Amino acid sequence: MKTGQKVAFYTLGCKLNFSETSTLSRSAESNGFETVNYGESADAYVINTCSVTENADKECRRIARQAKKMNPAAFVVVIGCYAQLQPETIAEMEEVDLVLGASEKFNLPSYLKVLGEQPIESVHACEVEEANFFVGSYALGDRTRAFLKVQDGCDYPCTYCTIPLARGASRSDELGNVLKNAQEIAEKGAKEIVLTGVNIGDYGKGEFGNKRHEHTFLELVQALDAIEPIHRIRISSIEPNLLKNETIDFVAQSQRFVPHFHIPLQSGSNTILAKMKRRYRRDLYAERVERIKSTMPDACIGVDVIVGFPGETETEFMETYEFLRDLDVSYFHVFTYSERANTPAAEMDQVVPKQERNRRNKMLRILSEKKKQAFYQSQLGSTHTVLFESENKAGYIHGFTENYVKVKYPWNPSLCNTSHEVQLKEMDAADGLVKILEQSSLSLN
Repeated sequence: MKTGQKVAFYTLGCKLNFSETSTLSRSAESNGFETVNYGESADAYVINTCSVTENADKECRRIARQAKKMNPAAFVVVIGCYAQLQPETIAEMEEVDLVLGASEKFNLPSYLKVLGEQPIESVHACEVEEANFFVGSYALGDRTRAFLKVQDGCDYPCTYCTIPLARGASRSDELGNVLKNAQEIAEKGAKEIVLTGVNIGDYGKGEFGNKRHEHTFLELVQALDAIEPIHRIRISSIEPNLLKNETIDFVAQSQRFVPHFHIPLQSGSNTILAKMKRRYRRDLYAERVERIKSTMPDACIGVDVIVGFPGETETEFMETYEFLRDLDVSYFHVFTYSERANTPAAEMDQVVPKQERNRRNKMLRILSEKKKQAFYQSQLGSTHTVLFESENKAGYIHGFTENYVKVKYPWNPSLCNTSHEVQLKEMDAADGLVKILEQSSLSLN
């Protein structure tokens, strides 16, 4: 491909993928390519893939076919986790021209320059052990919030997970570079930063290329808190065993870190947690929730949970259900277990039938909605700061409070990417969001 030609990006999966896609897009532009929105005609389509679930793999195939329909002459490049795990499988798809693995994806512009100009192998995927360096990334999205990558890879041996096979060992960005990227984000006008990574609580390991911790996650939080142009910082998913009380206490008194935590549980049964090789048990999880709520009563706490893990009996599922029912948390992300190649769990006996997995998923999703609505109801009448986003959705502008209550207000473009102190008025029965009814209730923060 010649410089000046158009490249479109499509991202599947997590916030970490979005941060890397955004950085790769900026890199393509700095190398002379024009980036366009996915859905427009382009000379190349780059698909950044996830492989956490079976559906993510299928979605990759669907997007590749869709790209070729938009421009049959375009090149399709697949990168990301699925590309690292199953490069040959992807290369066999007739729609795909190039597959780049965990380290090669960061050389994307070099590969784009030679596509169609000279013969090139269709697969470039290293052994995952070679993905041992760190590339700092951030995504600005609609400029309201940015996803800032601070860590990559994972050293945990969870029996269901392919992430260590796809991204390699735990490693971290240098603290100085994290702070530089955060400063850049603030200067570009984003009001909120979301810290992302595979296992961000392990921050500091692999910094400067060695395996010991140069810094702790708490030291990262403290350093970011001192950057004055940043309005809000949100911690994304963090393991309960790595969320220390000192970090919780610091967030409780911080002016920038918000009272919102997303903490993976995966199971409320200690038996299943042991089979998963998780590094905590339910008592520790409950202690973390109690500590957060005792220091930040209005804090929002999200939970990741997996249903249908091999050997999960009805009794053990109900342990999870009842544990979450009685826990002071705000919402769940519920995942139906799916077998992933080359993981120990895929070889385990006592497979839970898919129909039963789906039933358990539905039960927890219903419970999650009840939890979220109860949390929203508990916030009515209170005053919070809302950061409004930039999209007109059916005549309303949406935003989030610092403690992650989603609100709606009649569309007003002047509110985009601005923060306002508001009183949360009432629930909208149609969509379960919180309405701010009175114009006078908005005051610039």
